[in-house]
Amino acid sequence: MAPWLTVTGIGEDGFTGLGKSARHALLAASKIFGSQRQLDLLPPCIRGERHTWPSPFSLDALLAMRGEPVCVLASGDPMFFGVGASLARQLPSDEMLILPASSSCSLAAARLGWPLQDVVTLSVVARPVAALNAQLFSGARLLVLSNDGRSPAAIAALLRERGFGPSRLSVLEHLGGAAERRIDGVANDWTDPQIADLNLIAIDCIAESTTPRLSRLAGLPDSAFRHDGQLTKRDVRAITLARLAPVPGELLWDVGAGSGSIGIEWMRAHPSCRALAIEADEGRQQLIEHNRDALGVPGLQLIRGSAPQALDGLERPDAIFIGGGVTRDGVLDSCWARLKPGGRLIANAVTMQSEMTLMAWREQHGGELTRIHIAQAQPLGDFDTWRQALPITLLDVVKPFDA
Repeated sequence: MAPWLTVTGIGEDGFTGLGKSARHALLAASKIFGSQRQLDLLPPCIRGERHTWPSPFSLDALLAMRGEPVCVLASGDPMFFGVGASLARQLPSDEMLILPASSSCSLAAARLGWPLQDVVTLSVVARPVAALNAQLFSGARLLVLSNDGRSPAAIAALLRERGFGPSRLSVLEHLGGAAERRIDGVANDWTDPQIADLNLIAIDCIAESTTPRLSRLAGLPDSAFRHDGQLTKRDVRAITLARLAPVPGELLWDVGAGSGSIGIEWMRAHPSCRALAIEADEGRQQLIEHNRDALGVPGLQLIRGSAPQALDGLERPDAIFIGGGVTRDGVLDSCWARLKPGGRLIANAVTMQSEMTLMAWREQHGGELTRIHIAQAQPLGDFDTWRQALPITLLDVVKPFDA
């Protein structure tokens, strides 16, 4: 059976830039979905009934026409931050025919002479610009799909705030069309010119000499986080995240999240890693919100409440970190019950009472206990001596698949 739905990428050059298959699909379609701008690119000979996407965006009207010859118009490549990706989550591939055009990022890379495989591609379409913070490294090149004409100014401001004011910006409007235009500048000197809503921003990242280096590996400096003292310190955090072992696409629960450092570094490990930060203290909730944006993971979800009650109804995690509250009734058992088979549970203890709780729990469920001692050299008069931090007891256990 032939696919009933054709998803056609269309560029600024409109109908004349489409291939034969895309033209035939549009001529044969009884219904055509797209934005008003895309629909306006079609000539009168396209007779199908035209439908603009509803606001808020929904696929319901389209999916209700299942079986009819329907076309969807998408900008450039439908599978690159486009409607094709949304449809692929709803429909099997044999019901759709995808006909991509050149994406705006492909066109931009061609204009700039940037090898596309060496570029980080991002989108701030209906997404917070804070997500760029995780990608800011001196020497990195970013291609960013804008939300509208205000996005370049917002991104230039973010670059200045994060110590990347010398970065070079190129804004490319209406790529592939007669109105194509390029505006070049530096973030520090960006004057906010009038820019079309349909634009893409190319960023050649250059850090100021005083901008701190923030690695993607676990163990960011403690100074990278705002905190009230409730922070898993740098070296312990690096060890803890190594045991949690984030894998792309996995979900972490950070229980008793404090300033959110574990969940934030988990999400920085890969763009598809997800985390829920469970925290009851209002002041610390505000710290988590600040830190997640400043470090480029605005998608970290804050759960306001105390475990175990706040865990009810949450998506089952692949890994759990308990940084506080292990002595509270039901916390360990509730986390263990909700953890996916094969998942990792890591819990840290500082007090004797919490350490005894972990030891007793290990007797029932197994796992490894590790004592972490860290000392730092500090002045003592005219000399230096070792200052011992409080020892940390770490429980590391993997849930059996038959549990």
